[in-house]
Amino acid sequence: MASKPVSLKVQPRGKKIRGLPSECSIYLQGSTTDLYQRIAKQSNFSIHRLRITKAEDGKPVPNDKSVSIDSTGLRDGATIQVKDLGPQIAWRTVFIIEYAGPLLIHPLFYFLRPYIYKNAPAEPSTLQTLSCLTITLHFLKRELETMFVHRFSNATMPAFNIFKNSAHYWLLSGLLIAYFTYAPNSMTATESSPALTYTGLALFVIGELGNLNAHLVLRSLRSSGGTERGVPKGLGFNWVTCPNYLFESIAWLGIMMINKSWSTGIFVAAAVGQMALWAKKKENRYRKELGPKYKKKRFAMIPGVW
Repeated sequence: MASKPVSLKVQPRGKKIRGLPSECSIYLQGSTTDLYQRIAKQSNFSIHRLRITKAEDGKPVPNDKSVSIDSTGLRDGATIQVKDLGPQIAWRTVFIIEYAGPLLIHPLFYFLRPYIYKNAPAEPSTLQTLSCLTITLHFLKRELETMFVHRFSNATMPAFNIFKNSAHYWLLSGLLIAYFTYAPNSMTATESSPALTYTGLALFVIGELGNLNAHLVLRSLRSSGGTERGVPKGLGFNWVTCPNYLFESIAWLGIMMINKSWSTGIFVAAAVGQMALWAKKKENRYRKELGPKYKKKRFAMIPGVW
């Protein structure tokens, strides 16, 4: 015999949500996703704008199909608080917009050099051509991965964040690198030793292919539309927690060896630093969520270093 549903008291947290019910009935055996869907339906509000917390201790109630109401400690008569997170935008859309910046900016600077710089030679240098090709291919790969490979644990993010996130790519990897790469007096406009250039190209190819493989491994661990996590295995995952960040760093090291611009170095330093923080957080999350299934690795991102 099925158990009876419990009744939860519902309160707004912060900004008022029009139509928010004062009570909600739910089965303890149901998932927290069921609770989110019920609240969203009853209030005629987007589920992606809701955050539910327990009133007694402020702990969040996750929107997760694998988490039961019972496991959260909610009981009959308990009070939950519902917060409006504000306008949201899909993570996939955010990534597409972010990467579109450098993907468009670099070819524009490359082909419009005579109109942007004074005394620019008619033909770009070999290194300028290679820089444009490698950077454009890198962000084209990212766009394709966003559309066809990545599966996101969170469907949306606050819409305002699109400006902050895009600034990193449009300004740093886009305008900053492009302006000082295709200038006629840049280091990229000069010749370089073939050994340095070929080494940079090799690192770029290795990094991009290794990064793609890591993303395919991570994709295989999650069902379409699911939020479950598994223990990743394969190339690089035995070395560090986040080989996708490791290989991305290798690819950008290759680009920097080809490019030879200080502006590229600034972007790489900022990007690697940010990925290092993400890697440490992900390593901690793996240990917390997967428990004994996940064997803590000695390094999160760079073998022997971090």
